[in-house]
Amino acid sequence: MKRFVLGGTALTSVLCWSLLASSLAQTPSAVPTDSARIATLPEPSAERVVLPKSVPDPIEPFNRMIWALNKGLMTRFVKPTSRVYRFVVRKPMRTGIGNFGKNLTYPGRLINNLLQGKWNGARDESYRFVCNTTVGVAGFFDVASKWKIPRSDADFGQTFGQWGWKPSCFLMLPVFGPSNERDTVGLAADTAANPLLYIAPYDFVASDPLTWLGPYTYLAYAVMYNDLSDSVGDYVRFSQAEQDPYSEIQYAWTFARENRVADFQVKGKQDEASLETLESVFFTFKDPEFPNRGKTRSVLIPATGRKLEFTYWLQTGKAPVVYIVPGLGSHRLAATALALAELVYQKGFSAVCVSSTFNFEFMDNASTAEVPAYMPVDVRDLHVALTEIARHLDKLYPNRFGSKALLGYSMGGFQSLFMAATESTNGTPLINFDRYVAINSPVRLIYGISKLDEFYQAPLAWPANERTDDIENTFLKVAALTKNSLAPQTSLPFSEIESKFLIGMTFRLILRDAIFSSQQRHNRGILEHRIRKFRRAALYQEILQYSYEDFLQKFLIPYYWTLGIELGAPDKLEAAGSLRTYFAGLKANPNIRLIANRNDFLMPEEDLAWLKTLFGADQLTIFEKGGHLGNLFNPAVQQSVLKALEGLK
Repeated sequence: MKRFVLGGTALTSVLCWSLLASSLAQTPSAVPTDSARIATLPEPSAERVVLPKSVPDPIEPFNRMIWALNKGLMTRFVKPTSRVYRFVVRKPMRTGIGNFGKNLTYPGRLINNLLQGKWNGARDESYRFVCNTTVGVAGFFDVASKWKIPRSDADFGQTFGQWGWKPSCFLMLPVFGPSNERDTVGLAADTAANPLLYIAPYDFVASDPLTWLGPYTYLAYAVMYNDLSDSVGDYVRFSQAEQDPYSEIQYAWTFARENRVADFQVKGKQDEASLETLESVFFTFKDPEFPNRGKTRSVLIPATGRKLEFTYWLQTGKAPVVYIVPGLGSHRLAATALALAELVYQKGFSAVCVSSTFNFEFMDNASTAEVPAYMPVDVRDLHVALTEIARHLDKLYPNRFGSKALLGYSMGGFQSLFMAATESTNGTPLINFDRYVAINSPVRLIYGISKLDEFYQAPLAWPANERTDDIENTFLKVAALTKNSLAPQTSLPFSEIESKFLIGMTFRLILRDAIFSSQQRHNRGILEHRIRKFRRAALYQEILQYSYEDFLQKFLIPYYWTLGIELGAPDKLEAAGSLRTYFAGLKANPNIRLIANRNDFLMPEEDLAWLKTLFGADQLTIFEKGGHLGNLFNPAVQQSVLKALEGLK
């Protein structure tokens, strides 16, 4: 399960911008403590979006320990052994084994379709079983799907839910993963309904009844391992890329197993820009083995004394290298970052991925500031990290790197342009790049934060007495869509309020993770709840009440006040987060390439017009549609990215 998944991909890289307030109060001339500073700030507005509650998690510490156990099992055993398994057992055979295991569980699906009164479902599953068992050679070939016989998956957990059993306790099971008390009992019943439980040699059964489960256990786990071998890479990557994957799984599981059926009727008008932005999920790496071919190493950051990890893909001979900086809060292993790395690697470039300055990995290891979001400091930290990585790679692989390019998207694009504009003013020897490429970079980050909080508050347009149910239905739509194969041509069933809220919700979770990570490093007493590693639910609920503007006023500005830097002065943050401030440096740098979309909601018309006065047609490429990062799957856009790197070879 991933962060509000859509088509199996997290929405964490849909939008990016800096965290700058749309209105900043004048700071008093003398503020002795953080608490005194906070007391002068206005309270958040009374009306807020209330998210649907998840299944209660009273044994959260125990569940988190089981999650850690599962993560260790997947990372240390299943993933390394599955690489050997996939090499020996090729994809067609693995698919056949998976089909065979699925076909054998037909009795359970039949029983539960009948128990739920789904007569058509029982009929369809029976047709599928007969076709796959006969024509499909004992189920190794899924001919029923080719013949378009519908699936009707059903299990005892769903049956119990239809009968009225509301789960009251989230459970993380060893190996099997997320569940609850209802689905755990259902899992036991599903196991009992599996015919393998009763298939055993007569003499084996008669000799010792306690060993009846032996053949079933071995075969069941063999089929489970076969299925895991193709998905464990995504599991491990998700567990590494998210600050707290457990909490996201815990919340998403509520809607994945909700017995309520989503209402797919679109109520109200749709918004083209935000719908196209959601299509950013279609841009991902094509080769499932590509992430595994990358190497991960770390470099020591002198200012922090900690090591920052990075991932790279190296060409066999000397080649230009592209450093990829992702969007706000994104990890170096995020799908968009990996897709861009694969794109440039296939065209002969070496690729290096680092995490966002707003991601926990960078914050914990490479950031000199306790609270991120002030661009002059954040970009400087990023520049230092990239310099250390380049030096490290040059030592490891002498004479293997040619020209160097910096490619960033969204927030990463803004930071790339920031470096390009200040290239000539570096006070210490930092790496210079031969090309700076920015994809969908905002111009004014202060404009971005107003859109960010506006999108999250979009459901306030719904009637108050219906709002929570409508939000829940939106999440149910997403959960239902993950079970289907989506394509860019798919019409997403979201209204303007829903599509904007999904984007805003994604970034509210990114903010939650950033606040938790920063306060875990140094708790400044702003949060009321204790910061605990194994019990976070109440604290997370508190943090989610903070908007991005609240974050700036209650976390960022007070922090920099303690350092003697006044960010509360009028226009101080606005100037630091606007490319207009760096007009001269941008104008003087011919190595900049910028790709933008006309209907990007982070790019109002006046900003686009300003870019046209700054860059010529050879530096600026504009697409009419795509929202924010929503057209990266388009071959024409991908070609424009590669064209921006032309000349480096």
